[in-house]
Amino acid sequence: MNPKLVELALRKQRLQLRSAEEREAFVRHAQALTPVFRGVDRVVDGVRWARDNAPILSGIGIFLLVVRPRAALRWARRGWLGWQLVRRVRTLVS
Repeated sequence: MNPKLVELALRKQRLQLRSAEEREAFVRHAQALTPVFRGVDRVVDGVRWARDNAPILSGIGIFLLVVRPRAALRWARRGWLGWQLVRRVRTLVS
């Protein structure tokens, strides 16, 4: 067998072993971020639920506006300020 081919095969094998070790190290380091990813997934699921159930949420909002207008306006103001904050953060991140 050609010595150059043997050397290439050995190099390929060493690279494959090194890649496997790096993948295992990445998985170990990524496990530390699992709680963060779970939290982000919960927020995304909540936003998706709110988007899918917009008519129900609108009905609840109108009901609260009729029954307790001061509290409803207070929560609307908080929501508006939160939305503005999210927009500003998005522009800073982008």
